[in-house]
Amino acid sequence: MHGRRLATTDRLIVLASPDCGEGLDRIREWADEHGIDVSVVDIGNDIGDVYEPDAPTLGITLGGDGTFLEGIKQFTTYGIPQLGVNAGTLSFLARVETDDIEAALEEVIRGRATVDSRQKLHVESSGLDTTGINEVTVERVPPENPFDRKVTRLEVFADDEYVGQYEGNGVAVSTPTGSTGLSLSAGGPIHMPGDNHSLQIVPLHTHRLGSRPLVMAASTEIEIVTRGQASLLVDGGRAQKILSEESVVHITGADEKAHVVRTSYDDQFMTAITEKLGWGLRDTDDGPRELLSEDIPPKEPTFLEHARDIAIEAAESVGEPLRELHGRVEDITYKSNKSDIVTEADHRANRIITTVIENEFPDHSIFSEESEFIEGSSPYKWVIDPVDGTGNFAHGNPQYSVSIALLEEGTPVLGVVYVPETDETFHAIEGGDAYKGETKVVTTDRDSLDESMLLSGYDPDGGFLTHFYEQTQGVRSLGSAALNLCYLANGSADAVWEYDTYPWDVAAGLVIARAAGATVTDRYNEPYTVKFGVDERRSLLGSNGLLHPVLYEHLDSSDLV
Repeated sequence: MHGRRLATTDRLIVLASPDCGEGLDRIREWADEHGIDVSVVDIGNDIGDVYEPDAPTLGITLGGDGTFLEGIKQFTTYGIPQLGVNAGTLSFLARVETDDIEAALEEVIRGRATVDSRQKLHVESSGLDTTGINEVTVERVPPENPFDRKVTRLEVFADDEYVGQYEGNGVAVSTPTGSTGLSLSAGGPIHMPGDNHSLQIVPLHTHRLGSRPLVMAASTEIEIVTRGQASLLVDGGRAQKILSEESVVHITGADEKAHVVRTSYDDQFMTAITEKLGWGLRDTDDGPRELLSEDIPPKEPTFLEHARDIAIEAAESVGEPLRELHGRVEDITYKSNKSDIVTEADHRANRIITTVIENEFPDHSIFSEESEFIEGSSPYKWVIDPVDGTGNFAHGNPQYSVSIALLEEGTPVLGVVYVPETDETFHAIEGGDAYKGETKVVTTDRDSLDESMLLSGYDPDGGFLTHFYEQTQGVRSLGSAALNLCYLANGSADAVWEYDTYPWDVAAGLVIARAAGATVTDRYNEPYTVKFGVDERRSLLGSNGLLHPVLYEHLDSSDLV
């Protein structure tokens, strides 16, 4: 999940432990000032009673780590990102202090917070099927007679491979989030938990000196077989069971991930474990070691580089909701209201993007195909098409994109095109290079039509297809003008023809294609310019440059231009 999505938060659900009145008052007052609804759920109650699926929601836990873990259990079920406020005593997970609530929430709704994806684990044994976020322990059961045997013996397998026999207090299988206190006390490794998808097996005081912690992929199927009675606990006892001899426990990474919101007001992970556990890894009196000489200041991005980064974040932040809605289009459950899903996709993507841009550039104008024009005071105007290729989207076709351009005095100077289904981002700044992700892209160098692949947009009477199909390696129609121009830039096609265009369809792709070396002209073979309020159709011809003369000659002779 992308933190920029949080800018559209409409609703807060607060999961509160007892005696958190001050924190609740501060949250309610802040939300009231911002016109955001608040629902408060006491620990032990279900948030499903107040959850509204169509309202962009932020979950807040107000308490210690126990409250935070209860939030993980409930908020993850609904895909709600969670911010933990520490209203307890010792807390490693909820790391925003009560005094910083308002400042942290401001950061969230400005889209400037980050969201960590946290690995959960799935546990299954006879009579138990649950998930956890921290750890699963299989330990000895204390004997009634203090003189009886005090150890347990366990056989452990990973993806059907025999790991070995553990004899002692037991073993813990933990996620990176749960690798802190328990793992540290047992001599295991400490994992940085954010976006770390792994599991680890940590022996709990075994009787063999050679026992070592074992780290593995989250997809690993771990199997623990008891050779005597044992106690199974999930997340410190939130689920528990006494296992008989020869019981089998299955553990693997859960499919669903927890989404933990982090702000600049959170205690950092290393600070939390160093100070709260007295780890003594660093001397905080001396301060952090300087990594850079004071004589070499970090390079500041230019305005357009900053604007490009914001546009990329805004575009990529709509990927998850668009993929989710796109997956529902062809679901038999939703086929009767397919148009509603497409409308919701346009609306949701547009709202996220425009909110992010408004927050970062409040004096800029914003034009979007899906909303009213926002007039700004600067010479910069953003042009947005939240879903270019809605026809494809409506039929479950993956060829659709998100297009964001920045114009200066009417001239496109920045373009970003994001493809949600393939998670590809094309971008360029006028006068610079074109990129797909971090890889530079350029057009092809073919100069012969019979070796070339062409792309066509709207071709009302099939004239372009008829005129060029047999003279080339083929003509393809993708259904997204922004993608057509990006594929021209990437060398996936040699030329593009669009019978008619709109500014929001091509403004971003125009910058990307030209930065990659393309020639892009209008029907008069003049450099293509973005114009608003023009009634006549705006044809576009783009090529790798070498093919442009022969392409235009053929188009002109066929009356297609």
